[in-house]
Amino acid sequence: MRGLLQSVEAISERELFGRVVGVRGLLVEVAGPLGAMAIGGRVTIEGANGRPTACEVVGFQGERALLMPFAPLEGVRRGCRATVGTTEPGVKPSRKWLGRVVDAMGDPIDGKGPLEDGPVVYPYRASPPPAHSRKRVGEPLDLGVRALNTFLTCCRGQRMGIFAGSGVGKSVLLAMLARNANSDVAVIGLIGERGREVQEFLQDDLGEAGLARSVVVVATSDEPALKRRQAAYLTFALAEYFRDEGDDVLCMMDSVTRFAMAQREIGLSTGEPPTAKGYTPTVFAELPRLLERAGPGTGQGTVTGLFTVLVDGDDHNEPVADAVRGILDGHIVMERAIAERGRYPAINVLKSVSRTLPGAAPASQRPVLSRAKRIMATYADMEELIRLGAYRPGSSPEVDEAIALNGAFEQFLSQGKEEATRLDEGYALLRSILGVSETER
Repeated sequence: MRGLLQSVEAISERELFGRVVGVRGLLVEVAGPLGAMAIGGRVTIEGANGRPTACEVVGFQGERALLMPFAPLEGVRRGCRATVGTTEPGVKPSRKWLGRVVDAMGDPIDGKGPLEDGPVVYPYRASPPPAHSRKRVGEPLDLGVRALNTFLTCCRGQRMGIFAGSGVGKSVLLAMLARNANSDVAVIGLIGERGREVQEFLQDDLGEAGLARSVVVVATSDEPALKRRQAAYLTFALAEYFRDEGDDVLCMMDSVTRFAMAQREIGLSTGEPPTAKGYTPTVFAELPRLLERAGPGTGQGTVTGLFTVLVDGDDHNEPVADAVRGILDGHIVMERAIAERGRYPAINVLKSVSRTLPGAAPASQRPVLSRAKRIMATYADMEELIRLGAYRPGSSPEVDEAIALNGAFEQFLSQGKEEATRLDEGYALLRSILGVSETER
């Protein structure tokens, strides 16, 4: 009944339209019923070639509305009809969407036929649940990756960032998490992804088993900025739907940086002043509004967020990375130097942080984790001297122990993309490396 009422209320009593009066770069200027338009509203332009072009209202200037398109502007000219649509666009997901691949508008692109809509509209730009009504994060979530389960334990409803440069293995790590994490549903947003890699991700990395419990949203790098940003909003809208259904949702997005770049393009086109590295003020306003939508809900469902951040030039302090790190509940740092020596996933556990630790780890395991990190830190401090041969064995018992155990730790942190290690198994492997028995925990 609620969905029917929403559909009836969305029907306009009359059709309102304006006319295209100018095109400047990515912007379309429309004159017409400005009182019927609002920021975020939809307008459809009927091009001279007969092909409709969906646009979004992004601003106003004088007596004109400023629109940005979801598709190329070929065929759009002065005088084209611009029909005003809904002011609060949304999507109607259902459980039939599981196992499907959709574009930024929610249309299927996997060749499996049309999607079955649900009864309720979920807005693309929803507000996060009220802070005073949200539940706390839940129990530890088994991600199936040893390095994360042990040293960077993530709880249900937590939000973590995966920070890495290009080509270090972020997408493969996301695929491992989508296949192996102990969640009910996975919603994966590929924002600004290379078109060549989409099928590789779906078939080789995610696989049939991972796709069966996932919804994948794709917006490739060649698509307009508005569509890339829209794909991020759709990813969160789908995650919120499954959360409201009572599911534990794993929401993954690759990457937040490309969302920020899309927002930068939109902001610069509308005349915003550039700030740090050309990013506009709305970029840093939109990031918390987007990322805060993940987390525990007000009911039983949760959205656990894992978002990749493409660090520019391997600089982990660049503006977007710095802003995202301050919003999320932890960060996973992947380093090129680790990948270059053949250890995957290339996670530097000493530079990574989960803000639910140490509380998320069992009390009996905390001494084991502390000792393991202390030994790895000792080796990291002395690594240059050890590699140069400047350290003499026997000079320090702590360094000797770190050298002896380094190979075992490297093997523990290394994991094939087809391999899965459960939470308890990871702790048991770590105890065996340190020579700690069950009774000594």
